[in-house]
Parts: sequence; C-alpha cells; structure tokens
Amino acid sequence: MTTATSSTPPGAAYRGSTRLLVGIVLGVLTFWLFAGSMGTVAQQVLEGINTPTHEYVSQNQMNLAVSITALVSGLFIVLMGGVADRVGRLRIAIIGNGIGIVGSLLTLLAAGPAALPLLLAGRALQGLSAALVMPSTMALLRAYWDGRERQAAVSWWSIGSWGGSGFAALVGGFLASNLSWRAVFIASIVVSLVSIALMLGTPESKAEHRTTDRFDTRGLVSFMVMALALMIIIIFGRQIGWGSPAILVLLVIGVVAAVVFVTFERHTPNNPFIDFSLFRNKTFAGATLSNFVLNATIGLLIVSQQMLQLAGSRKMSAWDASLLTIGYGVVIVAFIRVGESLLRKYGPRKPMIWGTSIVAVTAILMIPTNLLLSEYRVVAIVAYALFGLGLAFYATPSTDAALSNLPANQVGAGSGIYKMASSLGGAIGAAVSLTVFSSLASTGSSLVGDVLVNHGVTDNIAVRQAGAVAFAVNLVFVLIALVSILLTVPKGRKYNDDDASDEPARASGKPRDAAAARP
Repeated sequence: MTTATSSTPPGAAYRGSTRLLVGIVLGVLTFWLFAGSMGTVAQQVLEGINTPTHEYVSQNQMNLAVSITALVSGLFIVLMGGVADRVGRLRIAIIGNGIGIVGSLLTLLAAGPAALPLLLAGRALQGLSAALVMPSTMALLRAYWDGRERQAAVSWWSIGSWGGSGFAALVGGFLASNLSWRAVFIASIVVSLVSIALMLGTPESKAEHRTTDRFDTRGLVSFMVMALALMIIIIFGRQIGWGSPAILVLLVIGVVAAVVFVTFERHTPNNPFIDFSLFRNKTFAGATLSNFVLNATIGLLIVSQQMLQLAGSRKMSAWDASLLTIGYGVVIVAFIRVGESLLRKYGPRKPMIWGTSIVAVTAILMIPTNLLLSEYRVVAIVAYALFGLGLAFYATPSTDAALSNLPANQVGAGSGIYKMASSLGGAIGAAVSLTVFSSLASTGSSLVGDVLVNHGVTDNIAVRQAGAVAFAVNLVFVLIALVSILLTVPKGRKYNDDDASDEPARASGKPRDAAAARP
C-alpha cells in the first residue's frame, strides 16, 4: 500500500475520489445519524428489552446508555487524532467503522439477563468508533483534496455530521415505529460495511514528522476517572441516595481525580492531554465554555421526544414525535453557511450572541408543557426549527472565535480541546436533562403546583411538569453560554493575540483548522 504524507502536495500522488468521499461521509453518518438516534428510541428499547415480569434495564440505566456514547467519544477523540497521524488515517477510519459495527451488533443483541452489559458495551464502542472516525476522516480530506475541491469535500463532511444529527430523531423514529428499534443498528452496520468497502484501496496517509513526545496517559486516565465518577453521580445519585456512602465515595474519587489531573497537566511540559495555558486566551476559553454548555442543550431535543412519547393517554409514537423535528434538520443544514456569512460580515461575537439567544427562545417555547397536545405540537415544530437556526448561526463563528486567534503552533491542541468540549457537553447535558426528567416524572405528582395550569387530561401531569423543569434547566445552560460570550468574545473582528502573521486567515473569516468545523 502506498503512503501519502500530509506534507505531500494534494493530488501529487493521489487525489481524493468521489468513491472515497462517499465512504467518508457514510462513516460519519454511522455516528450522527444512527448512534445519535438513541435518545428518540430509548422508550422503544426499554419496551423491547424488558418483559411484563422482569425489568432487565431501568430508566436510569437507559439514561446512561444514551449518554455514554458521546462521553466515550469526547474522552478519546484527542488521543485518536494523534494515533491516526502515526498509524495511518485510512487504517484508523476503517478500524473505527469496524468497531462501530461491533458496537451496533452488541446493542441490537441486547436482551434478557445480558441486556444491560451488552447495551452499555455496545454504546461505549459506538462512542469509541466516533473518536476514531471523526478526526481520521477529516485528516483524509486535508490530505487528498485541495482548494475548492477541499472546500466542497469539507462541506459534504459537515453535512454528514450536521445533517446526520439533524435527522437522527426522524430516522430513528421512523425505523423504530415502522420496523423495530433494532433496525436502527442494523442500518448502522450496513452503512458501515458500505463505508469500509468504498474506502478500501485508497493509499494510506500519515503525518510525515512523527513527534517523539508520548501521549499523556496519566492525564487521560485521571480525566476519565473524574468524568465517569461525575456521570455516575448525576445519573444514579437519586436512585442510590444522595447522602449514601457509595455516592460520597464516588464524590471523593471524582475530587481526588480532578486534583491529580490538574497537578499532572500543569507539570507535563510536552504534549499534555489538556494544555491549560490555552485558557489564558480569554476568547478561546469563553468560546470553548459556550461550546460545551450550548452542546449540553441537546437535552431539549432528547427530553422533549421522550416526554411526547410518555405523556399518558395522549402519548405519541416515536415516529409521530420525530416528525416534529423535521424543521430542526432542514434549518440547521440550510443555514450553516449563513452563519459563515455572518461571521465574515460582523465577526464572531454578534452571530454567536444571536444564535445563542435563538436557542434560549427555543427553551422558553418548550417550557409551557401545560398546553393541549394540539397546541404544544405547533409550539414544538416552531421551537425545533429555531433550535436548528440558533445552532447554525453559532457553529462556524464559535469555531473561528476559539481557534483563529491562537498562535499557529497551538491551533492543533486548541482544536482537540474544542472538539472534546462538544462531545462532553452533549454527554453531560443529556445526562443532567434525562436525570431531572426521569427522576421528577417518576414521582407521579404535580411538581410546580399551579405555576403551570395543565389543560386536557390530568393523568400525565408529572411527566409534563418534569419536562418543563428539564427545559428550564436547559435555559440555564443557554444563559451561561450567553454570559461567557458577552464577557470574553471581543466586539467586531478584533482578536486577543497580536500574531500579525495570521491576519490573512482571520480576514477570510474561516477557521484555521477545518477539523473543528463542527462544534
């Protein structure tokens, strides 16, 4: 197999083909379109796995299965980007697809007493698959396409990720309602196989200069322990007991891991897992924080889909509920380039504020769950479309604000942290939202009294008000993101550092690292 290095002029030895590009996009879709639909089909999964006489998977365990994929992806995406440079981008992309196939297979085979370990292992492997596929496929785009062709290839990659996430609820709902929830993961396996077949035969691509620095394993392990302890506390705290010895032990483990992590990172001179010096740049720090928190609002989509399916005698099927999200998918794909145009005209601050504010309106619109279903259905359609519009406005300007003012030798590290913040924000946000929703819905009582006077049937008040509280929590997430933007992102098109050599890149309004094009 021939090898093309990243320094080779694109097209000198091999030029990217349509076949390879389709394979790359399909590999991206296996995560965003199929693995990402679990939040919508979660109730169908529970109904399919559990029996009238035995509960093999609880609601809290299902919440973990929904969140763990993004968590694993976020933990390993930085590491796997470096592995792809060393081992070979094509090889890692194919291995990632293979791991995704195994993960989907374990997930669809989840049944009986082995249901929980199979489900969690399968979902974790899907997250690991994404951590391999995302950075390796983007690196292939940079290696094998150039100029306008590269821009077009990156656009198709972005459509695969943004379009996949935008239509995940719709595809998942359709397959689960008309076939089976297992059909979602069968489809994922088929698409992964096609992706592998299309990528086979492509010359390998590796980084020409391999760094001699070892990966910061200590930082990764301590960070993983801290993150896992936090996730377990969030998801199972109520079930285990907030003041129970188990939770207190987990809290101590999480705090100790956090102290160890910070200590290690500050004393790791070369190639730390997270370079804290990057956060001295307040624009990078603020944009990354807003990216983390705004990604946490995925709970708006997941909780609303589950609420509509659980609301008592008026509940909707997964397909009916997912149909309401069509506007989300269409708008986010249609307007992603508008965010780029706004960046070029106004700089990053204004479109980031506008986008975040629109997401805030989305959260506010979703809160009045006391409405009649016929009324709330209309509100949800509008809210989902606004959600897509807000994220589309925010995406590219946020990436530019985070990365375009970093020195050139820090952009790679900054890009990895920024992408990790996206996945971890989604994982933690989904976990928090689902925990709030499932915990409050299970009480069977009115949660906010007469603040929301419920219309229509009254046997679903707990579920409806649990949804309202979860949406209010997401509104708090949005407000945190908005404050971080207002305090850190400069007005106009000014940046924090004074590296004049990067002015042409800034003037173009494009992020330096296309791999970070998706927040």
